[in-house]
Amino acid sequence: MAETVRAAKPADAEAIAALNRAAFGGEEEVGIIKRLRHDGLVAVELVAEQGGEIIGHILLSWLPTTMDGRSLKALALAPMAVRPGLQRQGVGGRLIMAARDRARAVGAEAVIVLGHPGYYPRFGFSAALARNLASPFSGEAFMALELVPGALAGKRGSVSYPAAFGL
Repeated sequence: MAETVRAAKPADAEAIAALNRAAFGGEEEVGIIKRLRHDGLVAVELVAEQGGEIIGHILLSWLPTTMDGRSLKALALAPMAVRPGLQRQGVGGRLIMAARDRARAVGAEAVIVLGHPGYYPRFGFSAALARNLASPFSGEAFMALELVPGALAGKRGSVSYPAAFGL
C-alpha cells in the first residue's frame, strides 16, 4: 500500500513524537520538534501516512543564514524519520521531494542538512555548497541545497542554529 504525504496537523503531534522516538531511539529529536514548534520556526512539516498511520515525518525550520553579508531565506532539514522496518523503501525520499517543493512555495532560497553523505546528495544536497558557511558542523555530512540558483554563491557565510536545536 502506497503512502500519502500531507501537511502535519496538531493532532499528529503524539504520533510524530512516537515515530521519532522509534527511529532515533530517544527524546532528543522529540525535544527539538517541540521547541521549534513553540518558537514559531517551523516552515514546512509533513508526514507520510499509510493505512491511517504516520510512518514518516520531516520538518524544515527557518535557519538564520548569511552569505557575504546578505541575509538568505534558508531552512534547516531536521529531523526526518521513517518508521523502522519501512526504511529503504523510498518514504524518506518522497518526504524530501515534497518538502523541497513546499520550501520553494514558502520562499526559501536554500536548505541545510546535517545528514548521511551517502543519502542526501541524490536529492541535490552538496557538501561543497555548504563549505563556505561557518557553522557548528563541517565536513561531508554538512550539506546544502540551493532552491534558488546561486543563493549560496559567495566567499563567506554563516548559519546560526536557533536555541531549539540545543547547540
